[in-house]
Amino acid sequence: MNKIKVAVIMGSDSDLPVMQEAEKVLKDFLIPCQVMVMSAHRSPDVTAKFARSALDEGVKVIIAGAGGAAHLAGVVAAHFPLPVIGVPIKTAALAGVDSLYSIVQMPPGIPVATVGINAAKNAGLLAVEILAASDRLLQQKLKEYKKKLSRQVAEKNEKLLRLGVTKYLEAIKK
Repeated sequence: MNKIKVAVIMGSDSDLPVMQEAEKVLKDFLIPCQVMVMSAHRSPDVTAKFARSALDEGVKVIIAGAGGAAHLAGVVAAHFPLPVIGVPIKTAALAGVDSLYSIVQMPPGIPVATVGINAAKNAGLLAVEILAASDRLLQQKLKEYKKKLSRQVAEKNEKLLRLGVTKYLEAIKK
């Protein structure tokens, strides 16, 4: 893992469709990352060992996604001295609210940055922003990314004004 700057971990491979969005963002910003499955409950020793050794392996940020009890991010944060970003995964039983509360309600001294339910893309962007604090090239890429977002909104507004609500909605359904 020597070149890895961000580790994207998840409690189950069923979380991969959500968590791949974080990996996509990191790849878009050319940030080396590794994606892994580990569980706070089913493989606690592996998880703790990973978290304790990640810094020595070059990891600067860990993004941890989990559903249900969602203790993965907190367990990792207890062993890893740098930022951990939790991604609550939507569950069938409670629509991800259980996951959100499990991640966001950390005890004092063990912070976990938390994004919205299934918001792995935002977790990836937050990791980029954390790394950009000491990387001017990433800062510039983020500025360009945000300008692109602004242009996209302006283009959508222009189209809406030109077409009107009904035709705009018909056009986006196609």
